[in-house]
Amino acid sequence: MPGPLIVSIPHSLGREEATRRLKTGLSRAASHLPVLNVDEERWEDSRMIFRVRALGQAASGHVDVADDHVRVEVTLPFLLQRFAEMAQAAIRDRGTKLLTKK
Repeated sequence: MPGPLIVSIPHSLGREEATRRLKTGLSRAASHLPVLNVDEERWEDSRMIFRVRALGQAASGHVDVADDHVRVEVTLPFLLQRFAEMAQAAIRDRGTKLLTKK
């Protein structure tokens, strides 16, 4: 069984601002992807724990927000593992847009 999908996204916002931006990010991302539903989104300090459902399959993971980067770790079910590279690119792209200074 393959390990979790891990994406690290650098930023220069600081932990508080990055956390603020991410708190609305998962729900907004899901609203743009009709195949993605958020089942759970819970914050514990600077860690978001989540469960999502895509194509009828559940995936879970967490996001750790640091001062200079965000680390996303997602455990994909077998049927979604074939989309892992595409998911990794999408997470990196969406995260970078969300964490780019404006």
